[in-house]
Amino acid sequence: MGTVSQFQDRIRPPARRIENEEEAVSTARKLADTFRQQASERDINRILPFAELDALSISGLTAISVPPEHEGLDVPNALLAEVIAIIAEADASIGETLENHFSVLETLRTQAAEDLKTSLFARVLLGDRFAGATVADGSELSAEGPGYRLSGRMRPAPGILYADWIAAALTLPPGRPVTLYLSRNSEDAQVVDDWDGFGQRTNGSATTIAGAVHVDAGAIAPAPSSGYSTGISLGLLLKAGVGLGIARAAWADLMTAIGDRTVSPSRLGEHAVGIEITAAALERAGRKLDIAQVNPVEAAMADAYFSASAAAITAGETALSAANALFELAGEASTGIGLNLDRHWRNARIHALSLPRDRLLHRAGDHMSR
Repeated sequence: MGTVSQFQDRIRPPARRIENEEEAVSTARKLADTFRQQASERDINRILPFAELDALSISGLTAISVPPEHEGLDVPNALLAEVIAIIAEADASIGETLENHFSVLETLRTQAAEDLKTSLFARVLLGDRFAGATVADGSELSAEGPGYRLSGRMRPAPGILYADWIAAALTLPPGRPVTLYLSRNSEDAQVVDDWDGFGQRTNGSATTIAGAVHVDAGAIAPAPSSGYSTGISLGLLLKAGVGLGIARAAWADLMTAIGDRTVSPSRLGEHAVGIEITAAALERAGRKLDIAQVNPVEAAMADAYFSASAAAITAGETALSAANALFELAGEASTGIGLNLDRHWRNARIHALSLPRDRLLHRAGDHMSR
């Protein structure tokens, strides 16, 4: 049975500003070194990483994709994916929380009115975190003054437990897809901590219950009109970043578990090359997404979407392969319950479930056959 918790104010020091790309990477590595120390214990006992997420916010790392016109750094997408991979290697659940956060910020950048962007990006620079969710069927939305009242549920999504803002996707009558930006401090919103997956156990996935939550008209933005939107493509790229991080974590533990044992170099090389191929796929997809953001024509956006799809599929396969190799190559040295090395496989498998692989492959076939 899930635990119900009312949204509450969380007092957090204002975030620092990260000034350049090198600082972003070094900050991610320093935080990852800290997160790695208790990651296994958090997984075993399902200790939610509120303190770790607050450390991310305070460091300024959660704001590195804010556009320069809103006083942000706006790092290249390949670097953003690498930051996600660095954090996910230390703790895949925290990486997945960032995956959702940055995906929401891209949709905000491309779809929201200037006033809303100015307001919410200012909150991001202060350290606020975002999570996207979809309003479930059967929820009610009624017009009220200049806005609406929302009653119902939002489907579970990673990072909801840690979010300051929820970007809720739904359709307004008569069939107009929109995104509502809701503060977690609303008295009429609750979060149900009902995630019981065997992997990604601390990713903050939860169900939101809206009890007649008022939504101001100014907090509503149209949903992306293109199936190749940069928000969707960035989500795929960052999903690939989490997969790459899981693969690297499994590889590091494999090397430790092997110790002085003799293992076929070709078998090790197979997985090492797979990780390197995945990293290259992320970098290529990131460059194509950079181009699509600057020149958002349909052809460039479709190209970025296809490349990000390839990276996400590749990363998911690489993560599972590396996690399997940990047990195949290290043998009994990897099977101790206290080592908790099976979390890499569990994380990879659960994270892969959120990837619409068949649909991506179908669209890739359409794209390449033109």
